[in-house]
Order: sequence, then C-alpha cells, then structure tokens
Amino acid sequence: MADQVLRGSCLCKAVRYEVWPPFLRFTHCYCSRCRKATGGVRATNIAVNPDQFRWISGEELISRYDLPEARSFATAICTSCNCPVPRPSRDRERVIVPAGTLDEEPPGKPSAHRQWGSRVGWAAIDESHLPCEE
Repeated sequence: MADQVLRGSCLCKAVRYEVWPPFLRFTHCYCSRCRKATGGVRATNIAVNPDQFRWISGEELISRYDLPEARSFATAICTSCNCPVPRPSRDRERVIVPAGTLDEEPPGKPSAHRQWGSRVGWAAIDESHLPCEE
C-alpha cells in the first residue's frame, strides 16, 4: 500500500472512508447504466483492491442496489443524503469508489473513456468552448 491516504465522504459526511493508491482503474464510463446511476453524462470511478479501502463511519447507512439483469452493475448510496458511496464489486475482488466522493484530489487522471460509443450526443471530451462561471 502506498503511504498516501485519500479520504472521502458523502454529502452529509455520515459515510466516510479511506482509500490508498495505486488504483487498479481510474476511468470515465458513458454507458446508459452509469448515466442513470449518476444523473450525468458519465460516471467517473476508481477501482482498488479491498485491502486498499477502509470504512471510517456510516457503513450501516448504506443502501445497495444490484441491477438484476446485469452481470456486475450495482450502485450504493448514503440513506441520509442519497449521495453515491463506494461499494464492493459483486465478486468482492474490487471496491468501486465514485471519484467525486473523494474529499481531496486523487493522484493522476482518468486513463480511459469506457463505453464511449454509448455516450449521449451532447457528451464531449473538450468543452473549453463553454463559458466558465465562478
């Protein structure tokens, strides 16, 4: 395990966790399931080995949903604030961490755009043409 520990939490801070790099995967996914799970154009997730993850608090507040017709798709939320939270993969070989729930910036950047062919028409990699608001 690396010395760097990253902390994360849900919106209400009831669910808190720690995760250690290096990551198995740090990617964006544009599939329809990820769009529905996040309500956005994509999901950005980090995958780590289970020994690189630790719950600090709030694990009892987590509600998990396994999509019955999918081999491996699942979501988990804090039942207090409905924020996505980390979850073990169904086979328990990885922990999937929604990158946006990290309280600090992770090292590196996503390494791939998964399911790019499934993206919605308004999804773009470079949106520098859009105005930036503070």
